[in-house]
Amino acid sequence: MSNQPTASNGADVSAVPKRARMTTRNRILFFVTAWLIVLMPFLFWWNTWFGRHLSDKQLTEYLHDEAKPRHIQQGLVQIGERITHQDSSARQWYPDLLRLATYPVEEVRNTDAWVMGQDTSGPGFHEALLKMLSDPSPLVRGNTALSLVRFGDASGRPQLVALLQPARILAPQAGKVIDTSTVGTVIHQGGIVVKLQAAQQTIEVRSPITGPLRILSAHTGQTVEANADLATVDPGTEQVWEALRALYLVGQIEDIPAILPYERELPEIPTHVRQQAVDAEKAIRARAR
Repeated sequence: MSNQPTASNGADVSAVPKRARMTTRNRILFFVTAWLIVLMPFLFWWNTWFGRHLSDKQLTEYLHDEAKPRHIQQGLVQIGERITHQDSSARQWYPDLLRLATYPVEEVRNTDAWVMGQDTSGPGFHEALLKMLSDPSPLVRGNTALSLVRFGDASGRPQLVALLQPARILAPQAGKVIDTSTVGTVIHQGGIVVKLQAAQQTIEVRSPITGPLRILSAHTGQTVEANADLATVDPGTEQVWEALRALYLVGQIEDIPAILPYERELPEIPTHVRQQAVDAEKAIRARAR
């Protein structure tokens, strides 16, 4: 009788091919690749997360990192947090806040305007914010107006009313529409609304505010002229909420028409926003009396 091992069904086991073993080199490559797949998203998050605590030395370095505006923005956010926690160490960076009021990157100026509004005793902050009311960015002007209200200054009231208005997106030049966003989509500030083809150049037309795309006036394949209406983006809930809170304090009778649309009982208007609109109107009428 043969001693050759057989499977339970009588088949010759020796005929079954053996599974090829992974070499040590391949195992190392496999584990390194798997480790990088997990590590890279974490490193990206770690380097872009504004909540990561910065030491005083790191904060100073971030505020002067011209190559990475997001580092500057992260440093500003942490200064704002220190101010709100009444940490007096934040005052050492106040000269930087004044310097960054004219920084070329819009997001940095926007954050800077918010931070200066956290301390109404900051030397030079009030004057710097008044100058920022003429900033080319509507979002920076709006955030500046909100900060000025903390100073008891209503100079930015027109900008507060503008925060309640939809943003009209115009064609920067003539061209053919080759792509568009979808109506109802929430567009983030700086997000692409329409792409135009002009000669051999593709132009990305972006939204100046965050909010839902309400109207799309141009469609793919259409040729538009310069300054033609492309789209309308409604202001986002947070922007409207902050503007209504500020107008509760400094609004005037002529601002009420801009407030009334937010008093309507519509699904897209949250309850707290609608109530704030009602309260703002009542406060304005009470001041007028």
